[in-house]
Amino acid sequence: MQALEAILTRVTVPPARMAAPGPGEAALRRMLAAAAAAPDHGKLRPWRFLVVRGGGRERLGDLFAAGVQAARPDTSPAEIEKQRAAPLRAPVILIAISRADPNHPKIPLWEQEASAACAVQNLLLAAHAMGFAGKWASGGPAAAQAVCTGLGLAPNERIIGIIYLGSPMDRQSLPPRPAPEAIAESWP
Repeated sequence: MQALEAILTRVTVPPARMAAPGPGEAALRRMLAAAAAAPDHGKLRPWRFLVVRGGGRERLGDLFAAGVQAARPDTSPAEIEKQRAAPLRAPVILIAISRADPNHPKIPLWEQEASAACAVQNLLLAAHAMGFAGKWASGGPAAAQAVCTGLGLAPNERIIGIIYLGSPMDRQSLPPRPAPEAIAESWP
């Protein structure tokens, strides 16, 4: 798939619309190589990824359940089980982690976080170009201290995305997108 076609046709696919197989080792390496090509002022590589598959998805589900329960002790048992089952919806999950340095003498925090977001977008575009479905999620599990601790995040790290990857079960229609003139204007 050509780069521009991949950009213009990429859609978010809900994990409920994904099936096995997920990307294998070679495909994951290619996706991660695309992530590593993200703009990175200062060559800080202010991001990293954890790859979760197989039985690791169940362990991740236990962390999600613990995270929601710790954050909101009044959470219903049904919601806790929903969180526990969430990682089982896709064959492969990547945890995208920002590891920005807020005290860097030259590169501001926002640039480092933008680089991390670009790495995730590059990865999603690569997945799409290779025929895989992807979804960038966040929400409660990404912010839950129990999840961050369970995954071994350092104090300067935070989850910026839970990336679900699999094979699309069906073709997704393109969502409405703004026309170029709606998002850009001439200056001065």
